[in-house]
Amino acid sequence: MITKALAIGTATAALLAGATMADEVKIGLIAGFTGPIESLAGPIAAASEMAFEEASDSGKFLGGSTILSVRGDGTCIDAAAATATAVRLVTADGVKGIIGENCSGVTGAILSNVAVPNGIVQISPSATSPALSTAEDNDLFFRTAPSDARQGEVMAQILMDNGVNTVAVTYTNSDYGKGISESFESAYTALGGKITMNAAHEDGKADYSAEIGALAAAGGDVLVVLGYLDQGGGGMVRASLDSGAFDTFHFADGMIGASMEERFGADLDGSRGQHPGSNSEGAKIFVDLVGGSFDAASPYAPESYDAAALMILAMQAAGSTESADYKSKIFEVANAPGEKINPGELAKALEILAAGGDIDYVGATDVELIGPGEAAGSFREVLIQDGKFTTAGYR
Repeated sequence: MITKALAIGTATAALLAGATMADEVKIGLIAGFTGPIESLAGPIAAASEMAFEEASDSGKFLGGSTILSVRGDGTCIDAAAATATAVRLVTADGVKGIIGENCSGVTGAILSNVAVPNGIVQISPSATSPALSTAEDNDLFFRTAPSDARQGEVMAQILMDNGVNTVAVTYTNSDYGKGISESFESAYTALGGKITMNAAHEDGKADYSAEIGALAAAGGDVLVVLGYLDQGGGGMVRASLDSGAFDTFHFADGMIGASMEERFGADLDGSRGQHPGSNSEGAKIFVDLVGGSFDAASPYAPESYDAAALMILAMQAAGSTESADYKSKIFEVANAPGEKINPGELAKALEILAAGGDIDYVGATDVELIGPGEAAGSFREVLIQDGKFTTAGYR
């Protein structure tokens, strides 16, 4: 599926060296449009495409070039399918960069099998496995979401701050689930918490009563669910509520979304969770920009806008759409020094870069890249009240 980029006319003069005429620049957008997070993929994709359209509309991107979003389904869980999608986007469609995927395992597969061999920059807005911090990437991989090494610490602190000293844990049997489970267990036990049982569940099952029975037998005041809302994680919640095993939950990022509200409503009241999120000025501007076009509060939508913006601005800074040229510019446009850039200010940023100036892209998530090209990150703590995810604070 290919979405439109609005035409803005043909430029006759370059704004940057290497951009001698207006062009159509294709950027791949790989998301879990089917699979365990499909209800989250729509807002994630829409946010990236909002940045593409903003840059195209400005007429200031690489001499008046426009951006064409080339979508591909990464499935979230099928590495072979995700790899095949990425190969098609790079070899057949000729994309100049990849935004995605959303889930850690397939993101790693795309990185090692497609991005690195083809020298293509890849920026994920939501792949959070700590293992990606040390992946061999030839400086081609970046992410605008913080590692789950940090999320595990935040989750443990939220539980302890709310007097929850004993939990059972279920996690999806994937790179994401294993990584966040290990991080959480280490942080929670270090704070004095007790984990009665920490067990994996498989996605795609029709019945999770056996898994819930084992966790219930182990005990715990709260069931911590580290999974996918549209798959096994949601199934574990359903089995818990149906059996009466657990009625209070704590959710990691992959469990937070509108489909949980629609499916369970007030049955989840009193449960908590967290996902990457910011209370910055840029976050508020992002919500206003989105209006009602999609759910601006959906997990990783702001990070997706920022991922696309960083790729666009790095290309402008390099005066080139070739990954070998612009990959080194991503840190430069993301961090100080330079003029701070909020959502909706891509035209301003493109002008500054075209004139040889510096920018510090703040974006919707208060972007600051660290170490291996990932966000330092902050987290939105949520509390379910009257069947809705509400903001309890930021950490």
